[in-house]
Amino acid sequence: MGTKVRAKSQSPISRPESVTPTMPKSRAHEPLRFIAIEGPIRVGKTSLADLLADRLHATRIRDDEDNPFLEPFYDDKPGAAFQAQFHFLIQRFKQWRALDLAAQTDHVIISDYIFEKDKIFAYLNLNDAEIKVYDQYYEMFAEQVPIPDLVIYLQAKPGALRKRIEKKNVSFEPRISDDYLQAVVNAYEHFFFHYKSSDLLVIETSEIDFVDRSEDLQELLHRLSQPVTGTQYFLPLGSASAD
Repeated sequence: MGTKVRAKSQSPISRPESVTPTMPKSRAHEPLRFIAIEGPIRVGKTSLADLLADRLHATRIRDDEDNPFLEPFYDDKPGAAFQAQFHFLIQRFKQWRALDLAAQTDHVIISDYIFEKDKIFAYLNLNDAEIKVYDQYYEMFAEQVPIPDLVIYLQAKPGALRKRIEKKNVSFEPRISDDYLQAVVNAYEHFFFHYKSSDLLVIETSEIDFVDRSEDLQELLHRLSQPVTGTQYFLPLGSASAD
């Protein structure tokens, strides 16, 4: 899930060994066909995916936040977290399973989430008994979905994310606790520290603005025209260094 009002009592990264997939992939220098963008709430995933899709004339895949169980989840109703998470898992699986990369050999696909996002939030919001059930379905689904050629991981400090949450002013988001926001940031950092499924470009966005600063976007487009091998980091030359 994308958000929660407060953190659960259990540690969000207490079960790290089973969160990260272990399917190493080597791309050599082949053209990118499938790019996925990830990061915590309000880090700028959707905006960057829209910009890249426009510039690269790519097919756009969007995470569907229309979940009938979200409102009870935000109200902390018993069982609602499991229902909401399972709904997301099924919808994301259907969307990614339907991708036909073989038919898109000359066309780029850009998604504003990775399939593994579902498990990151499951481990934040579900209890141990729920995780045991969830894991069985997740592992079965994960074997059937494609792996991106490149993942762009957007980072930002919790303070920067909080400012963007306030600026966006989505009805329930200002109620998200600082503890939960920090827990989400920590979970993403832990996940991507161990990520090996595809090539990874890490971008610290606290001082970067791809929407209103065109030079930042141009530098990223230039970087994407070059090979990304393993885990690499990107910082536009004109951007201020993060504190």
